[in-house]
Amino acid sequence: MKKVGILGGTFDPPHLGHFIIANEVKEELELDEIWFMPNQEPPHKVRSNSVPASDRVRMLELGITGQPGFKVETIELDRQGPSYTYDTIKLLNELYEQYSFYFIIGADMVEYLPKWHNINELITMVRFIGVNRPAYELESDYPITYANVPDVAISSSLIRDRLQKGRSIAFLVPHEIRDYIKEKKLYGS
Repeated sequence: MKKVGILGGTFDPPHLGHFIIANEVKEELELDEIWFMPNQEPPHKVRSNSVPASDRVRMLELGITGQPGFKVETIELDRQGPSYTYDTIKLLNELYEQYSFYFIIGADMVEYLPKWHNINELITMVRFIGVNRPAYELESDYPITYANVPDVAISSSLIRDRLQKGRSIAFLVPHEIRDYIKEKKLYGS
């Protein structure tokens, strides 16, 4: 059975923190693949100034080029409306019966799990992998496997803020993503 880790998010933009988490979880849990899954409308976030999904997908593709076992999965972008993990995992389990899925979440989302849509059913459908994030605790009453990853205090909002202020994002995103943002004039760059 193929073991696949799913790292979901807006990836607006994707940054080195995302790629470090994916790599460390893949190695530590001996997963076969990591699927980066950009979402359409995360129910817990309200943002209207997001760049188009096509740009977010392209940046992810650029960021994982040449990395074996990493791929971009657009199943949530192909659906309309809010992106509920429950619906996504249900569909993935139907499409890939021979796969075992591991949903990677940061400590901020570990704390938020009690508010997730259909969480009690969801925990029977997928294995949650919790990773540390600065300023959050990795404690939950739900079954979570913890993966030890280096603390990387990079966020997409930090990158957007720096770009809007005309500051450098070197070493925060892969240079291919930095060049793409500059070329497409994203985030006020």
